Amino acid sequence: MFEENINKLGIEIPDMPSPLANYVPYKVSDSVVYVSGQAPVKNGELIFKGKVGEDITIDDGIKAAELCCINIVAALKKSINGDWNKLDSFLKLGGFVNCNDNFYDQPKIINGASDLLVKIFGDQGRHARFAVGSNTLPMNISVEIDAIIKIK
Repeated sequence: MFEENINKLGIEIPDMPSPLANYVPYKVSDSVVYVSGQAPVKNGELIFKGKVGEDITIDDGIKAAELCCINIVAALKKSINGDWNKLDSFLKLGGFVNCNDNFYDQPKIINGASDLLVKIFGDQGRHARFAVGSNTLPMNISVEIDAIIKIK
């Protein structure tokens, strides 16, 4: 069912992107997958850089969050060896938006990821989360999102 939703949305889940520093992309402990902060990377290239609302538009910020989410799904898929039946539910997302101190639409940006999870996974994609602004993010990326996911 999830693969069907992914296909209907025209999304291609890539191989897990390589970490940008000294960490692992995900860690499984008991029945929880902890996904490291994912950047808006596609085919090994950083796509959205700079401050949302200044260097890139709000719409591009939302697209950056969607791309981070696709990379989170890639990490999940690898952690469960492609067996979607092992997914219980998404527990929490943590969203960081590279922005100036007068930008207040961080939740709108991170909704790009939240909305995509619900489109793909339905109620299993609903989650708790935070969405905060940051004066800078690594490599000048516009958005970074991590995840905590329960598996069976």
